Amino acid sequence: MTTPPDIFDRLSEGITAGNWEDLFDLYAEDAVVENPQRPPVPTRFKGRETLRRNFGGGFNVRMSRADVLIHGTTDPEVIIAEYRNVGEALDTGKSFDMANIQLLRVRGGLIAHSRDYHDYLRLIAARDGLEDLRKSYETAERELTPVPPRPEPTADPKSPRGVFERLVHGVADGDWAGLPELYAEETHVTHPFLPGAKTLESREDLREHFKFGEQGKVRFQVRDLVVHETLDPEVVIGEFDYQGTAGDSREFRVSNIFVLRVRDGLIVESRDYADHLAIAAATGRLDELLARV
Repeated sequence: MTTPPDIFDRLSEGITAGNWEDLFDLYAEDAVVENPQRPPVPTRFKGRETLRRNFGGGFNVRMSRADVLIHGTTDPEVIIAEYRNVGEALDTGKSFDMANIQLLRVRGGLIAHSRDYHDYLRLIAARDGLEDLRKSYETAERELTPVPPRPEPTADPKSPRGVFERLVHGVADGDWAGLPELYAEETHVTHPFLPGAKTLESREDLREHFKFGEQGKVRFQVRDLVVHETLDPEVVIGEFDYQGTAGDSREFRVSNIFVLRVRDGLIVESRDYADHLAIAAATGRLDELLARV
């Protein structure tokens, strides 16, 4: 029987080998592929032929994959894969090393739904596309809709799911002093999509980190939160959007996916795949971010 990890391997190997035309047979006729962080606005494609029209030919790159970590989930159809692509943009000769995290729902041996998060910034930089990227945000506008009411919490607040919910809603509530207490004294927090980001290794590091919220006058609400429970009882993976303002910014919405390891009610490890491009564009700091790559 073809398993979700089998399909991921075939998909990933096909992409790295540049066999783009063969990849579409891995998708169901009515497959949905979402790119929640694709700049300048998220995209959603439905149908195998739509995918073929939009992605046929791929990119002119040479790359390999590394550090593959596949998370099985309590839904047997769903896996979430973290991995890196290391390679070269052939048109420019520039190298790149980009992080990725991808959710696949596989049904009947075919991809029914995929949600793909990539480090677009590093890939675009390698392809000499930063100026076009900057211009794309000048006219792009993500549709905003009212944020639904917050659901009542149902998880044990010390469980991995409960801690995840307390983390994201703590940001929404502006509990900047309380958020570091969700982390162990010694922890390991990274931001794979943020160039030059330092690893946060202690609760004290997190205290410094969360000062950005108060200093930046961040006012967020959480929406579309989905927490995936993995086969490792310590690990949960959550997808969610923040919608709100920072300082004097216009209202904006950004998509995120975080991987948390929670032990004894405290976060001991977190990989926060946030949409730093969208945040920077909305807060007038896009040039500053682009200068970091």
